[in-house]
Amino acid sequence: MVSRVIPVQPFDLVLFGATGDLARRKILPALFHRFQIGQFDSNCRIIGSSRSDLTAEAFRSQTADAIREFGQDVETTAEEIAGFTALLDYVAVDARGETGWDAIHGKLREDAIRAFYLSVGPALFPDIARRLSETGIATPESRIVLEKPFGHDLASARGLNAALREHFEEQQIYRIDHYLGKETVQNLMALRFANSLFEPLWNSSHIDHVQITVAESIGIEGREEYYDKSGAMRDMVQNHLMQLLCLTAMEPPAHFAPNAVRDEKVKVIEALRPVAQASIARGQYRGKNGDGYRDHAGNPASRTESYIALKVEVANWRWAGTPFYLRTGKRLRERVSEIAVYFRDPPHNIFEGSGPVHGNVLVIRLQPDEGITLKTTIKDPGPGGMRLTGANLDMTFADELPESGRPQDAYERLIMDVIRGNQTLFMRGDEVEAAWAWADPIIAGWQDTGEAPQPYDSGSAGPDDSLLLIHRDGRRWRSIGT
Repeated sequence: MVSRVIPVQPFDLVLFGATGDLARRKILPALFHRFQIGQFDSNCRIIGSSRSDLTAEAFRSQTADAIREFGQDVETTAEEIAGFTALLDYVAVDARGETGWDAIHGKLREDAIRAFYLSVGPALFPDIARRLSETGIATPESRIVLEKPFGHDLASARGLNAALREHFEEQQIYRIDHYLGKETVQNLMALRFANSLFEPLWNSSHIDHVQITVAESIGIEGREEYYDKSGAMRDMVQNHLMQLLCLTAMEPPAHFAPNAVRDEKVKVIEALRPVAQASIARGQYRGKNGDGYRDHAGNPASRTESYIALKVEVANWRWAGTPFYLRTGKRLRERVSEIAVYFRDPPHNIFEGSGPVHGNVLVIRLQPDEGITLKTTIKDPGPGGMRLTGANLDMTFADELPESGRPQDAYERLIMDVIRGNQTLFMRGDEVEAAWAWADPIIAGWQDTGEAPQPYDSGSAGPDDSLLLIHRDGRRWRSIGT
């Protein structure tokens, strides 16, 4: 099966921070792949912008190198790269000064969609938004795209939202969380709301608990300055894991439209109970020969967590009594992101002597190998009585649903949704603030005690306290790797 490619309207996309790491690794290769399969053509323009004093030709050359280095492993021709880079232009801009804004204005067309992608630090968001508005570059139909972090706490998130809304309406603001662009995350909604099989069972009467895991095998190298001031709670839980929790726990929206979906997500966040410190496990990876977290952070006294696990409860009619266990960490055994839904055990085992019969487990895999697995119980083949064993019904998207022979990167989907004007997969301002309102007391709780995170070995599954967190409830974490 090959997905149908729907072209987008002509657009002018201004990419601030165009020479930065995120632009080179993700944004520009994503745009190239959309061009490569024909979703947009030479009627579209991409204008790079940063403080660097580059020529347009130098920017095109850098972009071609980035595509070859970071693009997906699919056949790419020199002609395709040349065709894409022909769409590129470049303007050096001082985000807090006067330089470059008139030049950008002069390159934009009146009859094309205007989108401004801020691949820069959040401190520059208000300045760029103000300049775009005051210079007349941004029109009432323009879109502005923001990368996380959206604040450091509730107060800063409110301040950032207020600064943006001075110049842009909420329907113009696109706050990216790339996890929402993953095919499996969107398929979670399809699985729930387009099939009658699961939704009647999607409640505390049938689901024992849910585990949401985002494990990384890398450390904080290259991000140490940012990460040591943020930690796993701010960097991952408050945004990425929160989004996965919302999509798993939300009520069916009346229809699949941006505000209808986002209304239901906000309701989930507002229904979260405060998390007691006894329901939290924090860790910090250690290594040998200068390879631990504190070595990488350059801070021998750091109390910043590189791992966190929480037991979270959604206090509403659907989920009362069903805990959600969240965990994320650096330098773990393997890189894996998944949502595991554990259904309750059958109320009675009719197969005497067969051993315990456990409930089904539905696993939605985000990375690697995006797909869905349903663990079932079947008869062990062969004579000699009714012996039961487990078997998986497994669908890997790369095998079952290829798009032109390759999967779609999350940024590809999200950037094209910006051009379409579809905000469904983007966070709304009140959603960001609600998430910080829940997270801030958790962070303040351990900061008040001054308790250091528990050390754990690099390449392990995390600290011992994380195991105790779930074991005392009579449950076990799913294995991270082998």
